[in-house]
Amino acid sequence: MSDAAQPTAAEVRAAAEAVKTALDRHLAAVERRSGEDDPAVYEAFNELAAAAEEYDELLYDRYDEVTPFEIPGTEDALPPYQGPAEANALSVLIRRDYAVVEPQRLLAQAQRVADLDEEGEGEGAGPADTVHGALGVLFGEFEPDEIASRHKEFGLEEGDSTLWVTAADAPADPGEWLDAPFDQADPHRVVCRFDVSAVFDDELDDDALDGVDVDVDIDPDLVVPLDEIEDAAGEADAADRGVGH
Repeated sequence: MSDAAQPTAAEVRAAAEAVKTALDRHLAAVERRSGEDDPAVYEAFNELAAAAEEYDELLYDRYDEVTPFEIPGTEDALPPYQGPAEANALSVLIRRDYAVVEPQRLLAQAQRVADLDEEGEGEGAGPADTVHGALGVLFGEFEPDEIASRHKEFGLEEGDSTLWVTAADAPADPGEWLDAPFDQADPHRVVCRFDVSAVFDDELDDDALDGVDVDVDIDPDLVVPLDEIEDAAGEADAADRGVGH
């Protein structure tokens, strides 16, 4: 970064003060929280993360130094909650991704369901003869949660999933949103969300291996062959039973 583009010392100091203020607000929100998913705590957390990230960037740009904090990403974080304080109605939005890894298994499972439904009405080009048709049969027959718990049986592989609980001012009228069911998903009204992703498992695995030397050098002269271990174990068992005496 050029000298002209570098932040001033005053800007870095102001960013540090913003972190202190955000810390105080976060602690105050935690002390006043009304439950585990208090929106005020979530909002204060996001503000603290944003302030810390800004300070970390300015500190590096000005002094080529970093903070010891691990700043969570805020780009994908939900915006501050702006819904009703007490939700009288709610919507639950679910997204689950799957990959069709065994099309033949998918088709076979769907055909079984179709055959049971038709009960001998005749064969031919039924709805389960294509992947799209098979998906329609299975998702029409089984609840989404059952599909999720039995996805391997249906030739599917799970991807990421997320569940959002959003607050509404009043219950929607019957059929009101069916033409565009997801257009009204307002991130500002999300009360809580739950995400499942393989990336979280990868992060946990990386944390568990942090500091562990996985590249272990093994001296072949010190390695005992497995058959020698088994022979030694057999001799020990024989000695314990008094065999050969």
